[in-house]
Amino acid sequence: MDKVKIYDFEAVTLQKKVVSLGDYRGKTVIVVNTASKCGLTPQYEGLENLYKKYKDRGLIVLGFPCNQFGNQEPGQSSDIESFCQLNYGVSFPIFAKVDVNGANAHPLFVYLKSKLGGIFGSSIKWNFTKFIIDKNGNPVKRFSPYTKPEKMESFLKNIL
Repeated sequence: MDKVKIYDFEAVTLQKKVVSLGDYRGKTVIVVNTASKCGLTPQYEGLENLYKKYKDRGLIVLGFPCNQFGNQEPGQSSDIESFCQLNYGVSFPIFAKVDVNGANAHPLFVYLKSKLGGIFGSSIKWNFTKFIIDKNGNPVKRFSPYTKPEKMESFLKNIL
C-alpha cells in the first residue's frame, strides 16, 4: 500500500456519478466525514469558508456523509444535498453516504486511517474527522472532529 495514493480510489457523488479521485491530482485535499444532525455540523460553514478562500490556490474539500455515529445522517442523498446547500451554502463536492469504520468502510477511509492513525488508534471516533492530503496525493495530517476548520488554516497555508 506504500505506493497507493488517494488518486487510486473512486467515490460516488450524491447524484450517483462515479468520480475518480485522480481528478483532484495536484490539489491539496481535505477529506472529511460529515453529518447533518450533529453538534459539529456547523463546521460545514468553516469548511466552505476555507474552500472559497483557497480553492484558487489548489484546495478542494471532499465531504463524505456518514451515518455510523449516533444516526446523525439518516437522510437520503437528495436530503443531504438540500441541507448542505440551504443551510451552509456548500459548494464543494459532497459524496454519497459511506461507512468509515467496520467491514463496509469505504476503501479511501481504510487507506487514510492506515496512514494517519488517531489518538485512539486508526478508527474514526466521530463525525467531522478531517484528513489533509498534499498536492502529491500523500496523507499528511489528521485533525480531530473537534478541531474547527479555521484552526487548520495555518497548516493549510504552509502546504498549498
